[in-house]
Amino acid sequence: MLTGERAHYELAAGNRESAESLLAALEHFTNGSRLIPEQVWDSTDLPDRELFRGEVSGSACPLVWAHAEYIKLRRSLLEGEIFDRPPQPVERYRVLKQIATHVDWRFNNKISSMSEGKILRLTLLTPALVHWSFDAWRTSRDTSTRDTGLGAYIVDLPTKELPAGARVCFTFHWREENKWEGTDFQVMVEPAGLRAQEVLAVDLMSAQLGSANDQPLETPNSNR
Repeated sequence: MLTGERAHYELAAGNRESAESLLAALEHFTNGSRLIPEQVWDSTDLPDRELFRGEVSGSACPLVWAHAEYIKLRRSLLEGEIFDRPPQPVERYRVLKQIATHVDWRFNNKISSMSEGKILRLTLLTPALVHWSFDAWRTSRDTSTRDTGLGAYIVDLPTKELPAGARVCFTFHWREENKWEGTDFQVMVEPAGLRAQEVLAVDLMSAQLGSANDQPLETPNSNR
């Protein structure tokens, strides 16, 4: 199956000869039985375990998924392109050259930097009030998360106009537990074009800042 997927990649990249070579390899994996296995042994022979290089390794055989990939590859080679490739992502990313507008921060992906010109999105699993600052806590604002309806709560901080070198500081006040996180986090803005540690968020909804959700909260500015 993975051999077929790699062949599709080669065809999409314009390497038809490589795709055809991988098709032939896929056919040889059957050892003449025309049944495509899930896996073949790719290491040195282990006769005592009945494992031989290039032969079925005891996995599922036939694997219908692998057969489906083979049929798809046959048709794609016949048509000279990936026949079942969704047109929407091709239009969005190859034709329109759409780029991500958001950078995602979450507790299982605490990015430390982002490219300038992006919007920093904070994604949480429970509702919270975000206490944030762009000037090392000399001034600060508070913004409530918004429920996406997908089991996540988000806040988009207005970082798009921040220059390279700026630092975004923030922490959280958890609504349900009525307590502070107790730790300050920060993300540094890097010049556009540099490789930043960022995960591109899917723009599931347009989060509005400067709305009725913004409200002051009397707290110390750091070390909560």
